[in-house]
Amino acid sequence: MLPNESSSGARGVVVAYVPDPGAHASEHERATLLEFTRRLARLKGYDMGGLYEPASREPARHPAGPVYFVPSQTLSRDQAAGLGISDPDDLFGGVVPQRFISTKAISHPLVAADAVAVAGWNPDFARQVSDAVLPGYTVFSLADAGRAGLRLLADGPVRIKPVRATGGHGQSVARNAAQLQQLLGGVDSNELTAHGLVLEQDMADVRTFSVGQLRVADLVASYFGSQRLTRNNKGDEVFGGSDLTVVRGDFDALLAISPPPEIRRAVEQARRYDAAVQACYPGFYASRRNYDVLLGRDAAGVWRSGVLEQSWRVGGATGPEIAALETFRDQPQRTLVRAASVEIYGDSPEPPPHATVYFRGTDPRVGRLTKYTVIEPDVDAR
Repeated sequence: MLPNESSSGARGVVVAYVPDPGAHASEHERATLLEFTRRLARLKGYDMGGLYEPASREPARHPAGPVYFVPSQTLSRDQAAGLGISDPDDLFGGVVPQRFISTKAISHPLVAADAVAVAGWNPDFARQVSDAVLPGYTVFSLADAGRAGLRLLADGPVRIKPVRATGGHGQSVARNAAQLQQLLGGVDSNELTAHGLVLEQDMADVRTFSVGQLRVADLVASYFGSQRLTRNNKGDEVFGGSDLTVVRGDFDALLAISPPPEIRRAVEQARRYDAAVQACYPGFYASRRNYDVLLGRDAAGVWRSGVLEQSWRVGGATGPEIAALETFRDQPQRTLVRAASVEIYGDSPEPPPHATVYFRGTDPRVGRLTKYTVIEPDVDAR
């Protein structure tokens, strides 16, 4: 039986899935998700099924073949079960036993043994990743936030981070107790109680690395890379793309290419974080793993490195991830690929002829935008 066939001989289907239909995704996000889905269908040798609609489930499913999901978010165990997802071969993304595990909340310890925690919290996780994250605390009450902030202020400014926001949105920095009190006064109490808040040592001169691993069909690839910033149509600094170095194989294969010391440390920290999730939260699994690792100086001038957050869903690096997998599939002798995603706001030149264009046009929400991915042609094919 061929790997893209079921026991009945039918081909499978790949579908995009938006778990929260009430969330208003922008036009470029919808277009990007559908193009990811189309390219993953080609990788798996499946049919492209478009957007999965739970209300009309049967038309979205292939009559006899398996369904492979490309969710826009990390799924809970209950969501996955409802879709018939049972292991990493069923989706491009990840599944968590409790919702908070997919947020920044899991990265840090509670401020004290008597601190408030959510159901399912495992304190062993923070202990296992203590040397793989930055100094900080996770809190679920204003009282705990106050004592965590004061404790961190003894060593310098404190960054306050909503746990469900991405790309740095909603973050603020307190440099003294008065600022801390003012900023905590603006925190949504319902959000804090239900999902938590992270307080973390603020860093200067920062660089952010991406470390990840993918498993699609019979392909396994791991990578490190860096993120670029750009200005959007409002003049705000936002994500502008990723530059990845991708190898065929697991994290051992990635370390075998002898990356620079700061990259090696980032890979090792991401790997430790990944292993701790699997050890401390049974029921977690993922086919797409991405970890943002920050390198920066603390208030005393000491360089520190640590995992900022995890992503077990499609993201800003997914274009280059898929491009690398396509290269490994088409060139079996190839063991290393460099790939990049580019996001340009406003008017821009035409993308290179060999680029995979995910969006080029005017999005009603963000304005003029071009998004594409390229494979670097000058990499020594190893």
